[in-house]
Amino acid sequence: MHQIFQRVIALAIKELLALLRDSASRAVLIGPPIIQLLVFGYAATFELKHVPFVVYNQDQGQMSREFIARFSGSPTFDLLRVVHDQKSLQSAIDDKSALMAMDIGPNFSADLEAGRSAHIQLILDGRDSNTAGLAIGYAQSIVTTFNQTQIAANGARAPAAVLLNRAWFNPNLDSRWFIIPGICGILTLLVSLLTTGLSVAREREMGTFDQLLVTPMRPSEILLGKALPGFLVGTVEGSLILIVSVFWFHIPFTGSLLALYFGLFCFLLSTVGIGLMISSLAATQQQGLLGVFLFMVPAIVLSGFSTPIANMPLAVQYITLIDPLRYFLIILRGCFLEGGSAALFWPQYWPLVLIGMISMIIAGRLFRSQLA
Repeated sequence: MHQIFQRVIALAIKELLALLRDSASRAVLIGPPIIQLLVFGYAATFELKHVPFVVYNQDQGQMSREFIARFSGSPTFDLLRVVHDQKSLQSAIDDKSALMAMDIGPNFSADLEAGRSAHIQLILDGRDSNTAGLAIGYAQSIVTTFNQTQIAANGARAPAAVLLNRAWFNPNLDSRWFIIPGICGILTLLVSLLTTGLSVAREREMGTFDQLLVTPMRPSEILLGKALPGFLVGTVEGSLILIVSVFWFHIPFTGSLLALYFGLFCFLLSTVGIGLMISSLAATQQQGLLGVFLFMVPAIVLSGFSTPIANMPLAVQYITLIDPLRYFLIILRGCFLEGGSAALFWPQYWPLVLIGMISMIIAGRLFRSQLA
């Protein structure tokens, strides 16, 4: 038993020394965990800050101005603007410039001064059910404090401002309606990255990479041949995930299939290009898997899947601009919940195409340098 223990310890020490002796392995052990810790520490937070909201104040009395001041003076809410009609209130939610809209009726101050309950309607963007739920909780705490102040100031009278909550696009704030479309994007990202991220590395590991040198195919043709399976597998998997989401989980799909599939093509263009970049840099499949993991985990955190991008530090928000999953999640949730058409998603289409073109160009140059 003692000898077995010694052999096991000796083998463990040998493997540890071999791992630490390789500079690339040392970099992998130290660098990526630190980078991911920094990304998670700054980007992953469930604390809600700086929620943009608009107000339609039909009252203009002292009480309504004080009520609005409670929200605009809170670190949680940022008053975007005061609107003067219901149409402007609606458009602020539709175009996502505001997460919350507040509609104060014309008799708000009069009702409070008379000791009656005064109602305020809160309209929230239900496309992000988690954030909308948190916003309701923060808003309710402010209203509770406002009511306590009014009770203390008015003696025996007990005025009460009552919130009437209404969520658009997801009336019941069903978290599944928010999460499932995001999971569709994540799984499509995983499949397309794995398909292309291991392709060139697999050739090297199997010893068939050198055979490409003697083929009459040009580097661009070989690269295209490596990219097409990623498009095919990603499209098939994405379609299957879409079918399961609609018919198994009963997530409403109210948008255009054409808009969704064009967005899927743009998304696959970017992810396949990134996957080929990773594969061109990797010498083995293990390194390719590690590269896929190192890209995918921060991409999910920075996409806005679980944490609103607006809550992240400004520097991190700029980093999210190069994350293709960020744009695809907007397309997915827009097609599922908003009934969006292709015209609505052009601000998401062109960044995906740009990311795809740049990554394909870089992958092509890396691939040509390998064949040279």
